Amino acid sequence: MREVERLTSSELAGQLLVAGFTGTELPASIERALRARALGGVILFTRNLPSVAAAWGLCQGVVGASDEDFPPFIAIDQEGGRVARLKAPVLQLPPMRMLGQLDDLTLSKKLATRLAEELSALGFNLNFAPVADVDSNPNNPVIGDRSFGNSPTLVTRHCKAFLEGFAEAGVMGCLKHFPGHGDTDKDSHFELPQVTRSIVKLRQTEMFPFEHLARHAPAMMTAHVVYSAIDRLPATLSARLCQGLLRKEFGFEGVLFGDDLEMAALRERWTPEQSAILSIEAGCDVLLVCSDEGIRQRIHGALVEKIEADRPFRERSREAVIRALIQRRRFPPRPFTTLAEVNELFAAQTGSEAGRWVNDQQSPKKDELKAR
Repeated sequence: MREVERLTSSELAGQLLVAGFTGTELPASIERALRARALGGVILFTRNLPSVAAAWGLCQGVVGASDEDFPPFIAIDQEGGRVARLKAPVLQLPPMRMLGQLDDLTLSKKLATRLAEELSALGFNLNFAPVADVDSNPNNPVIGDRSFGNSPTLVTRHCKAFLEGFAEAGVMGCLKHFPGHGDTDKDSHFELPQVTRSIVKLRQTEMFPFEHLARHAPAMMTAHVVYSAIDRLPATLSARLCQGLLRKEFGFEGVLFGDDLEMAALRERWTPEQSAILSIEAGCDVLLVCSDEGIRQRIHGALVEKIEADRPFRERSREAVIRALIQRRRFPPRPFTTLAEVNELFAAQTGSEAGRWVNDQQSPKKDELKAR
């Protein structure tokens, strides 16, 4: 892409980043970065989204500040269950474990499509879901019922259904957390977990969904977890995992997101600037900085310096931006034109929010599940 080759160092570095922020309005610094093509997009959280009107307004602002040739990622974690940044009237999915127990692929795809239609109407084009982690450790403090279950094949089937449902409605899905966060007993938001399983066991369990969906997924997100049988570095910083295994062996050609660089699993050992450079070198294409605007600016400055001083890093950065831009153009944000259209969409939904997904079921297993 010639337009990527013509990017300045500041623009190239910025296109590697997706930023979060506090407040319900687009900060002036974020808007300036978007207008300068020095930011690849934003990620929104509950703190930004008090209502569907606020969500739509923010997404409209992000689109309006962005170059048409570089459509932004407008991302959210709307998994269902306990990880849902948008509340009612947006469709409230149950925990994925419940859908895994039902094991109705038609239902899973239908729910994914319906959720994505609502997200797309508001302006989101990227949902960091579904969770492809296998629920293999009952002491896991962070995954649990976010996973479809403890069967790698079941997780794979339902993740594929969700990816297809999202794509049909114009939203990019993202499998997380490569190569599997299910067997950890620590939360990487607070400390660096380590998985000690053998490579054989990892391939049979943790990695199974990622390997079997590598050629179907438009995006994946890394785990800040060490897999000691493969590398001493966490996956986000590991070229052995990101390039050697995921790209070369599994055949993944989509966008690889590094999880939030502010998380303690990385910050206990590396500065955010160091983690950013190491992540890109390892094979990540887009980096998340989910809260701190000052940290984002520091990371941006460090990336600019590295790009200007290191030709191989500049080429790796170009490769990453091209890979992300292909998907951003495939899934551009398309918020409804008016808030009245948004309100009409949600007014047309029937049934109580708690019961909407149940009322949509056609599964003969519904009654069986309720009886458990």
